[in-house]
Amino acid sequence: MVETLSIAVIGAPGVGKTSIIRQFIYNDFSEVYTPTRTRYVYRPSVILNGNMYDLKILDVPPISSFPSSSSQEWLDLRCRGVRNANAYILVYDICCVESFEYVKMIRQQIMEHREGSSSEVPILVVGSKRDLQRQRFTPRRAVSVLVKKTWKCGYVECSAKFNWHVVLLFKELLGIAVGRGMKQNHTPGIRLQGALQRNRCTVM
Repeated sequence: MVETLSIAVIGAPGVGKTSIIRQFIYNDFSEVYTPTRTRYVYRPSVILNGNMYDLKILDVPPISSFPSSSSQEWLDLRCRGVRNANAYILVYDICCVESFEYVKMIRQQIMEHREGSSSEVPILVVGSKRDLQRQRFTPRRAVSVLVKKTWKCGYVECSAKFNWHVVLLFKELLGIAVGRGMKQNHTPGIRLQGALQRNRCTVM
Protein backbone atom coordinates (compact mmCIF):
# COMPACT_ATOMS: atom_id res chain seq x y z
CA MET A 1 0.00 0.00 0.00
CA VAL A 2 1.30 3.43 -0.96
CA GLU A 3 0.66 5.96 1.79
CA THR A 4 -1.08 9.20 0.85
CA LEU A 5 0.01 12.44 2.51
CA SER A 6 -2.30 15.43 2.31
CA ILE A 7 -0.55 18.83 2.31
CA ALA A 8 -2.49 22.11 2.44
CA VAL A 9 -0.68 25.13 0.96
CA ILE A 10 -2.12 28.34 2.41
CA GLY A 11 -1.17 32.01 2.05
CA ALA A 12 -2.38 35.52 1.25
CA PRO A 13 -3.14 36.53 -2.37
CA GLY A 14 -0.13 36.84 -4.67
CA VAL A 15 2.51 35.23 -2.45
CA GLY A 16 3.38 32.54 -5.01
CA LYS A 17 1.67 29.40 -3.65
CA THR A 18 0.71 28.04 -7.06
CA SER A 19 4.09 28.96 -8.57
CA ILE A 20 5.89 26.97 -5.86
CA ILE A 21 3.65 23.92 -6.39
CA ARG A 22 3.94 24.03 -10.19
CA GLN A 23 7.70 24.49 -10.04
CA PHE A 24 7.95 21.44 -7.76
CA ILE A 25 5.76 19.18 -9.90
CA TYR A 26 6.22 20.42 -13.46
CA ASN A 27 9.52 22.35 -13.29
CA ASP A 28 7.54 25.24 -14.71
CA PHE A 29 7.24 28.96 -13.87
CA SER A 30 4.98 31.61 -15.38
CA GLU A 31 5.55 35.38 -15.06
CA VAL A 32 1.79 35.89 -15.54
CA TYR A 33 -0.06 36.15 -12.22
CA THR A 34 -3.36 34.30 -12.18
CA PRO A 35 -5.20 34.51 -8.82
CA THR A 36 -6.23 31.18 -7.29
CA ARG A 37 -10.03 31.38 -7.04
CA THR A 38 -10.96 27.76 -6.39
CA ARG A 39 -9.34 24.93 -4.48
CA TYR A 40 -7.12 22.84 -6.73
CA VAL A 41 -5.65 19.41 -5.97
CA TYR A 42 -2.32 18.16 -7.34
CA ARG A 43 -1.40 14.48 -6.97
CA PRO A 44 2.32 13.83 -7.57
CA SER A 45 4.17 10.79 -6.21
CA VAL A 46 7.53 10.99 -4.47
CA ILE A 47 10.08 8.51 -3.17
CA LEU A 48 11.49 9.31 0.26
CA ASN A 49 14.13 7.05 1.82
CA GLY A 50 13.15 4.22 -0.49
CA ASN A 51 9.41 4.47 0.24
CA MET A 52 6.86 5.79 -2.22
CA TYR A 53 4.22 8.31 -1.15
CA ASP A 54 1.29 9.74 -3.06
CA LEU A 55 0.93 13.43 -2.27
CA LYS A 56 -2.37 15.25 -2.26
CA ILE A 57 -1.33 18.89 -2.46
CA LEU A 58 -4.23 21.29 -1.84
CA ASP A 59 -3.69 24.69 -3.44
CA VAL A 60 -6.02 26.65 -1.17
CA PRO A 61 -7.43 30.01 -2.38
CA PRO A 62 -7.06 32.89 0.11
CA ILE A 63 -9.41 32.19 3.03
CA SER A 64 -10.39 34.73 5.68
CA SER A 65 -9.81 32.20 8.46
CA PHE A 66 -8.97 28.55 9.13
CA PRO A 67 -12.24 26.56 9.37
CA SER A 68 -13.13 26.28 13.06
CA SER A 69 -15.43 23.27 12.59
CA SER A 70 -16.16 20.46 10.15
CA SER A 71 -19.45 22.11 9.15
CA GLN A 72 -17.68 25.39 8.32
CA GLU A 73 -15.12 23.45 6.28
CA TRP A 74 -17.79 21.73 4.19
CA LEU A 75 -19.87 24.86 3.73
CA ASP A 76 -16.92 26.65 2.10
CA LEU A 77 -15.73 24.75 -0.99
CA ARG A 78 -12.32 26.43 -0.76
CA CYS A 79 -11.65 24.76 2.59
CA ARG A 80 -12.50 21.14 1.75
CA GLY A 81 -9.92 18.80 3.31
CA VAL A 82 -8.01 21.61 5.04
CA ARG A 83 -8.84 20.66 8.63
CA ASN A 84 -7.54 17.10 8.43
CA ALA A 85 -4.48 17.67 6.21
CA ASN A 86 -1.37 15.74 7.30
CA ALA A 87 0.81 18.85 7.01
CA TYR A 88 0.69 22.57 6.20
CA ILE A 89 2.83 24.86 4.10
CA LEU A 90 2.15 28.49 5.06
CA VAL A 91 3.55 30.81 2.40
CA TYR A 92 4.31 34.52 2.74
CA ASP A 93 6.07 37.06 0.49
CA ILE A 94 9.37 38.20 2.09
CA CYS A 95 8.67 41.71 0.69
CA CYS A 96 5.16 41.99 2.17
CA VAL A 97 4.68 42.27 5.93
CA GLU A 98 0.90 41.89 5.59
CA SER A 99 1.34 38.44 4.04
CA PHE A 100 3.44 37.42 7.06
CA GLU A 101 0.75 38.69 9.44
CA TYR A 102 -1.74 36.52 7.53
CA VAL A 103 0.48 33.44 8.03
CA LYS A 104 0.78 34.33 11.72
CA MET A 105 -3.02 34.44 12.04
CA ILE A 106 -3.62 31.18 10.13
CA ARG A 107 -0.96 29.33 12.10
CA GLN A 108 -2.54 30.43 15.39
CA GLN A 109 -5.97 29.31 14.17
CA ILE A 110 -4.59 25.92 13.11
CA MET A 111 -3.30 25.45 16.65
CA GLU A 112 -6.69 26.42 18.10
CA HIS A 113 -9.16 24.74 15.73
CA ARG A 114 -7.53 21.74 14.12
CA GLU A 115 -8.95 18.30 14.79
CA GLY A 116 -6.64 15.98 16.71
CA SER A 117 -3.33 17.01 18.19
CA SER A 118 -2.41 20.30 16.55
CA SER A 119 0.97 20.35 18.29
CA GLU A 120 1.96 17.26 16.32
CA VAL A 121 0.90 18.43 12.86
CA PRO A 122 3.91 19.51 10.76
CA ILE A 123 3.79 23.18 9.76
CA LEU A 124 6.42 24.65 7.45
CA VAL A 125 6.55 28.43 7.05
CA VAL A 126 7.90 29.40 3.64
CA GLY A 127 9.32 32.81 2.72
CA SER A 128 8.60 33.15 -1.00
CA LYS A 129 10.24 35.39 -3.65
CA ARG A 130 13.78 35.11 -2.27
CA ASP A 131 14.97 36.52 -5.62
CA LEU A 132 13.64 39.90 -4.36
CA GLN A 133 15.94 39.69 -1.34
CA ARG A 134 16.82 43.39 -1.33
CA GLN A 135 13.18 44.42 -0.87
CA ARG A 136 12.47 42.23 2.17
CA PHE A 137 10.64 43.84 5.09
CA THR A 138 12.83 42.36 7.82
CA PRO A 139 16.09 40.38 8.08
CA ARG A 140 15.79 36.63 7.44
CA ARG A 141 17.23 35.79 10.85
CA ALA A 142 14.50 37.68 12.72
CA VAL A 143 11.74 35.68 11.01
CA SER A 144 13.64 32.39 11.25
CA VAL A 145 14.17 32.73 15.01
CA LEU A 146 10.50 33.63 15.62
CA VAL A 147 9.19 30.74 13.50
CA LYS A 148 11.61 28.08 14.77
CA LYS A 149 12.01 29.06 18.41
CA THR A 150 8.62 30.56 19.30
CA TRP A 151 6.25 28.87 16.88
CA LYS A 152 8.17 25.55 16.82
CA CYS A 153 7.67 25.32 13.05
CA GLY A 154 10.05 24.61 10.19
CA TYR A 155 11.28 27.54 8.08
CA VAL A 156 12.57 27.69 4.49
CA GLU A 157 12.96 30.52 2.00
CA CYS A 158 12.63 29.84 -1.72
CA SER A 159 12.31 31.33 -5.18
CA ALA A 160 9.85 29.63 -7.53
CA LYS A 161 11.14 31.84 -10.35
CA PHE A 162 14.67 30.41 -10.13
CA ASN A 163 13.67 27.01 -8.69
CA TRP A 164 15.76 27.74 -5.61
CA HIS A 165 14.99 25.63 -2.50
CA VAL A 166 11.61 24.53 -3.92
CA VAL A 167 12.46 20.83 -3.72
CA LEU A 168 14.17 21.46 -0.38
CA LEU A 169 11.00 22.81 1.22
CA PHE A 170 8.99 19.72 0.24
CA LYS A 171 11.87 17.51 1.36
CA GLU A 172 11.89 19.30 4.74
CA LEU A 173 8.14 18.96 5.19
CA LEU A 174 8.02 15.31 4.14
CA GLY A 175 10.99 14.52 6.35
CA ILE A 176 9.10 15.95 9.34
CA ALA A 177 5.74 14.39 8.38
CA VAL A 178 7.12 10.91 7.69
CA GLY A 179 9.78 10.91 10.36
CA ARG A 180 7.77 12.37 13.22
CA GLY A 181 9.02 10.56 16.28
CA MET A 182 11.95 8.97 14.46
CA LYS A 183 15.47 10.30 14.73
CA GLN A 184 16.94 10.79 11.30
CA ASN A 185 20.66 11.42 11.13
CA HIS A 186 20.72 12.05 7.42
CA THR A 187 18.93 14.32 5.00
CA PRO A 188 16.03 12.41 3.47
CA GLY A 189 16.49 11.75 -0.21
CA ILE A 190 13.51 12.65 -2.34
CA ARG A 191 12.80 11.64 -5.91
CA LEU A 192 9.87 13.10 -7.77
CA GLN A 193 8.18 10.59 -10.02
CA GLY A 194 7.51 12.44 -13.27
CA ALA A 195 3.87 13.05 -12.51
CA LEU A 196 2.09 13.94 -15.73
CA GLN A 197 5.44 14.05 -17.50
CA ARG A 198 6.46 11.29 -19.86
CA ASN A 199 8.02 8.65 -17.64
CA ARG A 200 10.56 11.09 -16.34
CA CYS A 201 12.17 10.53 -12.97
CA THR A 202 14.07 13.40 -11.50
CA VAL A 203 16.65 12.55 -8.88
CA MET A 204 16.98 15.40 -6.41
